[in-house]
Amino acid sequence: MPDVRMASPQGRWILFTTVLGSSMALLDSTVVNVALPRIGRDLDANLSALQWTVNAYMVTLAGLILLGGAMGDRFGRRKVFVVGVVWFAVASLLCGIAPNAGALIAARALQGVGGALLTPGSLALIQASFHPDDRGRAVGLWSGFGGVGAAVGPFVGGWLVDGPGWRWVFLLNVPLALVCVPVALRHVPESGGEGARARFDVLGAVLGAVALALLTYALIEAGAGGWVVAVTAVAGVVAAVAFVVVERRRPDPMMPPDIFSSRQFTAVNLVTLCVYAALGGFFFLAVIQLQVVVGYSALAAGTALLPTTVLMLLLSARSGELADRIGPRLPLTVGPLLCAVGMLLMLKVGPGASYWADVLPALVVLGLGLVMLVAPLTATVLGSVDVARAGLASGINNAAARAAGLVAVAALPLLAGMGEEAYREPAAFDAAFGRAMGWCAGALVVGALIALVTVRRPPPGCKRPECLRYGSVVSPPLEGEPVRKRLV
Repeated sequence: MPDVRMASPQGRWILFTTVLGSSMALLDSTVVNVALPRIGRDLDANLSALQWTVNAYMVTLAGLILLGGAMGDRFGRRKVFVVGVVWFAVASLLCGIAPNAGALIAARALQGVGGALLTPGSLALIQASFHPDDRGRAVGLWSGFGGVGAAVGPFVGGWLVDGPGWRWVFLLNVPLALVCVPVALRHVPESGGEGARARFDVLGAVLGAVALALLTYALIEAGAGGWVVAVTAVAGVVAAVAFVVVERRRPDPMMPPDIFSSRQFTAVNLVTLCVYAALGGFFFLAVIQLQVVVGYSALAAGTALLPTTVLMLLLSARSGELADRIGPRLPLTVGPLLCAVGMLLMLKVGPGASYWADVLPALVVLGLGLVMLVAPLTATVLGSVDVARAGLASGINNAAARAAGLVAVAALPLLAGMGEEAYREPAAFDAAFGRAMGWCAGALVVGALIALVTVRRPPPGCKRPECLRYGSVVSPPLEGEPVRKRLV
């Protein structure tokens, strides 16, 4: 039984290193967006290259995050966490020195592998190390500090882009890793390793990542047309079908198909796909709109987005309490609708827009919508399956959200009619941004309708969320017992 107490020096060191490690991956999921226009100019990259700068990271992270957790159980959670931090730092260094867009994209894919190792490992170390009486508080502090990191990330990213340059958005991870790794090796106890003889689903993870990569490529390059795009799209569909077949036939699948026999779980994941597709597309395009069209600096654009995350940090716990009293259906219906209104309000954000009259109201409405839906979404996911599978359910939901975001980043410019050079032409980008906000709002309305029709109150006694304060806008929190135990 884990016996580290929260008040002990070792407990504080464990919390410090896990927060620091997870924040590295969380920051890169949000900070890089702020740097995209400057990266495009410096590397002479077109819009598709900027899409890949975001999606190369998300493909490997979303495709491998469940497998990364399973490796912690087999080889040791601290060991895999440390390997993930080192891997992430080396890949970040490669991003920082990338001479061209192709090298940057390849390094971003490597970064995602490191993120898939360290992201689930940070929570697993807390769950495996702290005394049961302190674990809830430790998880709460971990999620709260991570939320603060998510809030300041775009601000820090903007300051780095306008100051020493966009390369420091990546290079900053190197000194953070140099602090994180020694602390982890010295103060964090090893756990796991009990699955040395068990198998885990490498084939399923590879097929999932390949399917995401191929379909993403086909969506990004669809505007160019040609037989290569068509072949890639077909290959992506074949890989996706093969993934489903493998998961159905394996005795130890990464994503057991029978978990979707719960209608509530399936419905909530459909809501997740709609919501996080819209959010992924929005946050990819909004920072470009603010810089290219409105004329903000990178620092101003990053700072402009702070209200959304701050509202989530301040109010998400109360939203969870409200959903406990009235049930999740109303919050999961009203929340996406508020987000849709916020995105439609962004239609006013064009040349000469006022921050206080145009930008801030849209972000406040969007933030309130996120406040309403994130905590109830997580609680409903956990409550829709058996308690023993709550960790697995949360991991699948988290991966689904990330996959939805990367597909949106790939597809939204195509749907909105953005050309390869659109971000260099303010008028063209502004027009396409307006169309994109319509698509995002539509996805959110669909999510709200799914919630209204399908979501029901979870049964009493189900697993409840521990991450009560959460600030990430790219995915819901990981929750429950260590995800790894369900995958090995």
